[in-house]
Amino acid sequence: MEIDGKDYYLRASQESGNELGRKLMQSLAAEEDSHRQRFTEIYRIIQNKQAWPVTDFQPDRGQRLRTLFAEASARVGASVAALDTELDAVKVAMVMENRSYDFYQSQSQKATYQTESDFYKMIAGEEKKHHLILLDYYQYLKDPAAWFVSKEHPSLDGS
Repeated sequence: MEIDGKDYYLRASQESGNELGRKLMQSLAAEEDSHRQRFTEIYRIIQNKQAWPVTDFQPDRGQRLRTLFAEASARVGASVAALDTELDAVKVAMVMENRSYDFYQSQSQKATYQTESDFYKMIAGEEKKHHLILLDYYQYLKDPAAWFVSKEHPSLDGS
């Protein structure tokens, strides 16, 4: 699942029509690869010790992606033009992230070890943050001007 996600994001980054999309998709690909690497490490430890290891995985809760998105959207502004293919790619990515979230949540409930359950919950949280960032990007692409009004000026009454 993580490998497929990485591959999808790399393809989407190459097909993106704007800098923000390329950077966001490349960053998501890197995060999916980080998850895969963590699973590979856990698998090796389980092979040797026959138990789920305590992991030092500390997700950033989407902070790096949010910062990237905020900085790039500030540079690009409301002048971004979105192709239907890019909107479709983001919708597919949101579905993938929701499926990953559901899978990891279910795995956390089936876990044998508390550390295993905790790890799956952390990964599920990362996938949820990915979905929310993609949703934000989708809304930005659909209507950049409205997105800026909602993000930059949540209250137009002057308070």
